[in-house]
Amino acid sequence: MGLHKILKIAAFALAIIGAIFALMIMTGDDETAQSMSGNMLYIAYVVLGIVVLLVLLFVLKGLFAGNIKKTLVTVGAFAAIIFLSFAISSGTDLDLTPFTDKGLDVDEGTSKTVGAGLYAFYILAVLAIGSMLYGGAKKIFNK
Repeated sequence: MGLHKILKIAAFALAIIGAIFALMIMTGDDETAQSMSGNMLYIAYVVLGIVVLLVLLFVLKGLFAGNIKKTLVTVGAFAAIIFLSFAISSGTDLDLTPFTDKGLDVDEGTSKTVGAGLYAFYILAVLAIGSMLYGGAKKIFNK
Protein backbone atom coordinates (compact mmCIF):
# COMPACT_ATOMS: atom_id res chain seq x y z
CA MET A 1 0.00 0.00 0.00
CA GLY A 2 1.45 3.31 -1.07
CA LEU A 3 2.01 6.31 1.15
CA HIS A 4 -0.63 8.25 -0.79
CA LYS A 5 -3.33 5.70 0.09
CA ILE A 6 -2.28 5.67 3.75
CA LEU A 7 -2.42 9.46 3.95
CA LYS A 8 -5.78 9.46 2.17
CA ILE A 9 -7.22 6.97 4.70
CA ALA A 10 -5.76 8.96 7.62
CA ALA A 11 -7.28 12.20 6.29
CA PHE A 12 -10.66 10.50 5.87
CA ALA A 13 -10.49 9.13 9.44
CA LEU A 14 -9.60 12.57 10.83
CA ALA A 15 -12.50 14.10 8.90
CA ILE A 16 -14.92 11.59 10.42
CA ILE A 17 -13.56 12.19 13.93
CA GLY A 18 -13.87 15.95 13.40
CA ALA A 19 -17.47 15.59 12.23
CA ILE A 20 -18.31 13.48 15.29
CA PHE A 21 -16.75 16.06 17.61
CA ALA A 22 -18.60 18.88 15.83
CA LEU A 23 -21.90 17.05 16.27
CA MET A 24 -21.12 16.44 19.94
CA ILE A 25 -20.46 20.17 20.43
CA MET A 26 -23.66 21.18 18.63
CA THR A 27 -25.89 18.76 20.53
CA GLY A 28 -24.32 19.10 23.98
CA ASP A 29 -24.87 21.66 26.71
CA ASP A 30 -22.67 24.74 27.23
CA GLU A 31 -20.22 23.07 29.63
CA THR A 32 -19.66 20.13 27.32
CA ALA A 33 -19.31 22.41 24.31
CA GLN A 34 -16.65 24.51 26.02
CA SER A 35 -14.57 21.51 27.09
CA MET A 36 -14.96 19.81 23.70
CA SER A 37 -14.04 22.94 21.77
CA GLY A 38 -10.86 23.27 23.82
CA ASN A 39 -10.00 19.66 23.05
CA MET A 40 -10.71 20.23 19.37
CA LEU A 41 -8.24 23.10 19.36
CA TYR A 42 -5.53 20.76 20.65
CA ILE A 43 -6.43 18.22 17.99
CA ALA A 44 -6.31 20.96 15.35
CA TYR A 45 -2.84 22.01 16.52
CA VAL A 46 -1.61 18.41 16.33
CA VAL A 47 -3.07 17.94 12.85
CA LEU A 48 -1.56 21.25 11.71
CA GLY A 49 1.83 20.16 13.04
CA ILE A 50 1.57 16.82 11.20
CA VAL A 51 0.60 18.55 7.96
CA VAL A 52 3.45 21.07 8.20
CA LEU A 53 5.91 18.25 8.96
CA LEU A 54 4.70 16.20 5.98
CA VAL A 55 4.84 19.21 3.65
CA LEU A 56 8.42 19.94 4.71
CA LEU A 57 9.32 16.26 4.30
CA PHE A 58 7.93 16.06 0.76
CA VAL A 59 9.44 19.41 -0.22
CA LEU A 60 12.89 18.30 0.93
CA LYS A 61 12.44 14.92 -0.76
CA GLY A 62 11.47 16.61 -4.03
CA LEU A 63 14.29 19.13 -3.68
CA PHE A 64 16.99 16.50 -3.46
CA ALA A 65 15.37 14.22 -6.08
CA GLY A 66 15.20 16.97 -8.72
CA ASN A 67 17.60 19.52 -10.14
CA ILE A 68 18.92 21.29 -7.04
CA LYS A 69 20.82 23.94 -9.03
CA LYS A 70 17.65 25.13 -10.77
CA THR A 71 15.80 25.15 -7.46
CA LEU A 72 18.49 27.22 -5.75
CA VAL A 73 18.54 29.72 -8.63
CA THR A 74 14.75 30.10 -8.33
CA VAL A 75 14.92 30.56 -4.55
CA GLY A 76 17.75 33.07 -5.01
CA ALA A 77 15.70 35.04 -7.55
CA PHE A 78 12.75 35.11 -5.14
CA ALA A 79 15.03 36.28 -2.31
CA ALA A 80 16.41 39.01 -4.61
CA ILE A 81 12.85 40.21 -5.34
CA ILE A 82 12.07 40.32 -1.61
CA PHE A 83 15.32 42.23 -0.93
CA LEU A 84 14.57 44.67 -3.77
CA SER A 85 11.07 45.20 -2.37
CA PHE A 86 12.45 46.07 1.07
CA ALA A 87 15.02 48.37 -0.52
CA ILE A 88 12.46 50.43 -2.44
CA SER A 89 9.91 50.55 0.38
CA SER A 90 10.38 53.61 2.57
CA GLY A 91 7.78 53.31 5.31
CA THR A 92 7.65 57.08 5.74
CA ASP A 93 5.25 57.90 2.91
CA LEU A 94 2.15 57.35 5.05
CA ASP A 95 0.65 59.53 7.77
CA LEU A 96 0.45 57.13 10.74
CA THR A 97 -1.39 59.42 13.17
CA PRO A 98 -4.90 58.10 12.37
CA PHE A 99 -3.70 54.58 13.23
CA THR A 100 -1.85 55.51 16.39
CA ASP A 101 -4.76 57.66 17.60
CA LYS A 102 -7.02 54.59 17.43
CA GLY A 103 -4.59 52.61 19.57
CA LEU A 104 -3.19 50.48 16.76
CA ASP A 105 0.46 49.56 16.99
CA VAL A 106 1.58 50.87 13.60
CA ASP A 107 5.02 52.38 13.22
CA GLU A 108 7.41 53.01 10.35
CA GLY A 109 8.75 49.44 10.50
CA THR A 110 5.28 47.98 10.10
CA SER A 111 4.55 50.37 7.25
CA LYS A 112 7.83 49.44 5.56
CA THR A 113 7.06 45.71 5.88
CA VAL A 114 3.57 46.13 4.42
CA GLY A 115 4.94 48.29 1.61
CA ALA A 116 7.64 45.73 0.85
CA GLY A 117 5.02 42.99 0.69
CA LEU A 118 2.94 45.05 -1.72
CA TYR A 119 5.95 45.81 -3.92
CA ALA A 120 6.91 42.11 -3.92
CA PHE A 121 3.36 41.19 -4.92
CA TYR A 122 3.38 43.72 -7.76
CA ILE A 123 6.75 42.53 -9.07
CA LEU A 124 5.76 38.84 -8.90
CA ALA A 125 2.37 39.57 -10.53
CA VAL A 126 4.04 41.40 -13.43
CA LEU A 127 6.52 38.53 -13.86
CA ALA A 128 3.73 35.93 -13.80
CA ILE A 129 1.59 37.81 -16.33
CA GLY A 130 4.63 38.45 -18.51
CA SER A 131 5.63 34.79 -18.49
CA MET A 132 2.08 33.76 -19.46
CA LEU A 133 2.04 36.27 -22.30
CA TYR A 134 5.50 35.17 -23.45
CA GLY A 135 4.51 31.50 -23.40
CA GLY A 136 1.29 32.22 -25.31
CA ALA A 137 3.08 34.34 -27.91
CA LYS A 138 5.79 31.74 -28.33
CA LYS A 139 3.16 29.03 -28.83
CA ILE A 140 1.30 31.12 -31.42
CA PHE A 141 4.40 32.06 -33.45
CA ASN A 142 5.94 28.56 -33.41
CA LYS A 143 2.92 26.95 -35.11
